Amino acid sequence: MTFNVVLVVPEIPQNTGNIIRLCANTGAQLHLVEPLGFELSEKALRRAHLDYEHLVDVTVHESFYSFLQCVNSTRVFVTTSGGPTRYDRVDYRDGDSVVFGSESRGLSNDILTKFPAERTLGIPMVSANRSINISNAVSIVVYEMWRQQQFVDGNPPDIQDREYFS
Repeated sequence: MTFNVVLVVPEIPQNTGNIIRLCANTGAQLHLVEPLGFELSEKALRRAHLDYEHLVDVTVHESFYSFLQCVNSTRVFVTTSGGPTRYDRVDYRDGDSVVFGSESRGLSNDILTKFPAERTLGIPMVSANRSINISNAVSIVVYEMWRQQQFVDGNPPDIQDREYFS
């Protein structure tokens, strides 16, 4: 089971570090699209991902289009605040890719307009708010993707068997 998480022009090393750790814990592959707003060796990035970087496949691409060429056989979904398709209403498949934009700007209209509404995802939130932190948004979507695959290769706890629920 493999999912691709794509960060286009990520700006904050701590967010990317958290996402590296998330990908390591879910088996997702991480793709970073340049330009990056930090060096991959930055202390803040290392502190956020702890010692998980060796457990995740991180690929850096020169552009979004070079990423698309790399995974041309997968389905690609883009995310934006207010996206017309709720993230949990998609039947995800092995190999799917989900794309997130930079923290301050999101994805460009040039990228968003290339995808139909059913491939443009949003996460519900209170209407007065603009967005969710990118590492939280990635977590929400990736865990839904993995849940739909019955947490293949994972060891999810079965909370019904725990004593404190008896």
